[in-house]
Amino acid sequence: MKISIIMPVYNEEKTILEIVQKVLAVKLDKELIIVDDGSTDSTRHLLKQLEHEPGVTIILKNKNEGKGATLQEGFRHVKGDIVIIQDADLEYDPSDYKKLIEPIEQNIADVVFGSRFLGYPRKVLFFWHTLGNKFLTLCSNILHNINLTDMETCYKVFRASILKELKFVSRRFGFEPEFTAKVARKRYRIYEVPVSYHGRGYNEGKKITWKDGLAAFYWIVYFRFKP
Repeated sequence: MKISIIMPVYNEEKTILEIVQKVLAVKLDKELIIVDDGSTDSTRHLLKQLEHEPGVTIILKNKNEGKGATLQEGFRHVKGDIVIIQDADLEYDPSDYKKLIEPIEQNIADVVFGSRFLGYPRKVLFFWHTLGNKFLTLCSNILHNINLTDMETCYKVFRASILKELKFVSRRFGFEPEFTAKVARKRYRIYEVPVSYHGRGYNEGKKITWKDGLAAFYWIVYFRFKP
């Protein structure tokens, strides 16, 4: 099965080349679709070095619109059978791809979440971030009658055919609860697998804030009741 990796990018000059090389090093039949969300640092200049890299598609957006909008742009270019969402920082390790796609290849899952909280080695970071993630996951589980451990994870892996059945509208970080709500409502077979996580601090470029957490709570409730 061919893998389509969607990488939303915004001001990741410190990590973009390294994460791309990590993705390309994974021995799978794959394509990498990089969507730059209007970066204002040197990210776009660095992406030019990848223009002729086999299997890499680069899309440059003129306006910063948010992660959800950037993913939607990437989804329009998918040619593979399985989609993997990969952030452009170094928090998530592409070496986990093979175990992430395994439940789909074995035809026991349609969607796989890569959980940071299932007993895998991880970097120790902020207590309140972790508590916030778990609270949002709990709210999502209650409203959708599922038992995820990590709704907010970057690693969402799914059959590409889902993109023909679901339409996503969130422009920013609301994509995470929207995706979870819609795949749960459709009763797709959902699996979780543990993934390694090397979280970064705000001094290292982390962008999500408590405001995004409040917005995520709103979107969890909103997408539970929106048809």
